[in-house]
Amino acid sequence: MLPSIRYLSEHLKVSKNTVENAYGQLAAEGYTESKPRSGIKVLPLEKPLLPLTQYNDVARSGRCDSGQKPAAPYDFTYGDIDLNHFPYKVWKRCLQDVLTSGEPDLFLYGAHQGDLGLRQELAKYLFQARGVRCSPEQIVICSGTQHAVSLLCQLLSNRGRRVAAENPGYDGVRSVFLNHGWEVRPIGLEADGIDLKQLAESRAKLTYVTPSHQFPYGMVLPIQKRLKLLEWAHHHGAYIIEDDYDSEFRYQGRPIPSLKALDTKENVIYLGTFSKSFLPSARLSYIVLPEELTGPFCEKFRRYSQPSSPIIQRAMYLFMKEGHFERHIRKMKKVYQEKHKTLLSAIDKYFGDQVQIIGQKAGLHIVIKANKHAGDVISKAEKQGVKVYPVSDFWIDPEDSPSSMVMAGFGGLSEMEIEEGIKRLQKAWSS
Repeated sequence: MLPSIRYLSEHLKVSKNTVENAYGQLAAEGYTESKPRSGIKVLPLEKPLLPLTQYNDVARSGRCDSGQKPAAPYDFTYGDIDLNHFPYKVWKRCLQDVLTSGEPDLFLYGAHQGDLGLRQELAKYLFQARGVRCSPEQIVICSGTQHAVSLLCQLLSNRGRRVAAENPGYDGVRSVFLNHGWEVRPIGLEADGIDLKQLAESRAKLTYVTPSHQFPYGMVLPIQKRLKLLEWAHHHGAYIIEDDYDSEFRYQGRPIPSLKALDTKENVIYLGTFSKSFLPSARLSYIVLPEELTGPFCEKFRRYSQPSSPIIQRAMYLFMKEGHFERHIRKMKKVYQEKHKTLLSAIDKYFGDQVQIIGQKAGLHIVIKANKHAGDVISKAEKQGVKVYPVSDFWIDPEDSPSSMVMAGFGGLSEMEIEEGIKRLQKAWSS
């Protein structure tokens, strides 16, 4: 039993209201029970599912999935970006300007297709940087490429639910199609990109491609194939989803114009993202819809709320309008180009002609091929504190993947880390 409110108040020299509020909270949370003429009784607690010591053991063992990757000093994961050169002060000021603007709409759900100002800036940027001609009304702001593809799966569900996809290709998007009940038809790759003969034989009315930097192999679809791909779409009444995920970063020659820039028949649905060029955590991506799909899109999703934060969107609008985004892209091109040079130089220095590099002209990753089994290399590399990744994950059937390839991303590593990581990788490779 607990002491009375009056007694405890006098004993602790605090007001009765303080004690009464505390007792009330204990009762509300189920720790105590007040009975007339009996006082306040402490209720027994059930035994916890795990004693605290056992819980700590489980947490330390990693058996509870925390979503965190095991730490490795030299992690060549794909998708990480360079944060040392991120314009924190400018981005913070943009956020502060938005928060202090006093616009009430910024604290609500946001415009259905996304912030109008941001869509206007995107339309300008896409024309200047990627040759894409579109209006702000054709642009839909999304919270990542997978979210964008999820919407497209629903929008185009009346087209047979069959999609032709590059094989190997981006497994994240493939998972979205499969989770929406679509049949994924694997289309093989030739030296210059997707096999158009296989595509024609697939009888699909939709295809997903990465023409400016094929993922994961890195080849660029040449102009002849681009035109034939567009001709296939027009002839078959099909749509092409073009994922232009990291087109800003090209290290040999000029940037390749997008497939959408050549699209005169409105058969290309263009996807872009800020995850590589800016911040993954901003969760900003976008769709450029053909004009004929804008009406059906608005009708189908008119009851959907905008998934991206209006505050982040407006801050991104300011960041682009004031020219910071283009300056950031120019700076990061130089940063990543130096890292890319360091990576290729280190591979040449430590491996010589023992390996072949695939996809070294653009992007934030490469594929390394040698006469070693990828699983053995990955396992031995981890013992040296290095993480590289299997390419087999990107094949529809992993058994079809060449067993001698690993993938190495470099965006999040410093030049010193890249050099040391490749040195350790060679040591693991030769052991």
